[in-house]
Amino acid sequence: MRRITLADIAKKAGYHPTTISMALRNHPRLPAETTKKIQALADEMGYRPDPALGALVAYRRNASPKQQAAPIAYLTYWRTEWGWKKSIPHRNFYEGAVERANQLGYKIDHFWLGKPGLSHERINEILLARGIRGLIIASHKLGEDREPRLQWDKYSSVKIDFFPTSLHVHTISNDQRAIIQLAFRKAREAGYKRIGFVLPRWWDAYVNHAWTAGFLASQLQVPEQDRVPIKIFDTEARSSVGMPVAEFESWRKEHNPEVVIGYSEFVKSAFELLQIKTPEDFAYIDICPETKDSGNAGVFNNCLRVGELAVEILAGQLQQNQIGLPDYPTVTKVEGTWIDGTSLPLASNPALAVSEV
Repeated sequence: MRRITLADIAKKAGYHPTTISMALRNHPRLPAETTKKIQALADEMGYRPDPALGALVAYRRNASPKQQAAPIAYLTYWRTEWGWKKSIPHRNFYEGAVERANQLGYKIDHFWLGKPGLSHERINEILLARGIRGLIIASHKLGEDREPRLQWDKYSSVKIDFFPTSLHVHTISNDQRAIIQLAFRKAREAGYKRIGFVLPRWWDAYVNHAWTAGFLASQLQVPEQDRVPIKIFDTEARSSVGMPVAEFESWRKEHNPEVVIGYSEFVKSAFELLQIKTPEDFAYIDICPETKDSGNAGVFNNCLRVGELAVEILAGQLQQNQIGLPDYPTVTKVEGTWIDGTSLPLASNPALAVSEV
């Protein structure tokens, strides 16, 4: 059967082929009623885009010289304008987005939604005045769960991580559930039975409790007597205060974990004060190491890739003029990469090792 073309639709609809093309790409310059009418006719006629032609157009667009990079807004809402950069994962999100944007012919402009004296309405005006149509919402402080007051029907948008949860757009995040399950499985494969997990409550809440969900799911695969209760401690979000020493030592003495899974940023001060040495006192797995060569066993979170994917998904929306909040928001997750390290040697009784959890 012959492929239906834009010219076929234009002839039947009584519009120029350029108008048909704009309607099928949801171009904002066309009246919404015209766009709906043309799209309905195209569907009725059985029109389907030619993927090979689309790839050629995209290649020519990216290969042609660019006079000026198109701007993308990177919107954060931390306590301070650049405070989120103190967090290595959040800094990597941003750096990954900047690098990928440059490769695709865009540039990243940062906006702080918490800037004193600058309302969200005024930020919205600035975005539109600068010709910005693509938004990446990222690095929102815990508790700031209100949807930014922007004209969402003017923008294509994506979100890195889950805050604000009230904003339902396409989301890109690390796969925390898979990361903690990988750590648990590696501990079991090394021959350990009693595996503990320590983390602050706010850190789990920040990712919709994916950390604890993954760990508890993994525990269902081991005998009940080997299930070590999760040690959740309460500290202020993003504070410099680490894990409470007395709480940790009490939990450790009561449950005697052979392996402790945690994030070094939260546990290192307690380990130092208690003069704990790993793996002599217990084995250790870092679920968010800063680098791949820290020496500890762990799961590298690939946060740069999260930022890159945010730009790639947003660029696809911009190229297709997909604006407004999506009817069916999706979540794209990036898995972690296992890193062998001296903090997780084989257990003293190798016979305990299992190949699958």
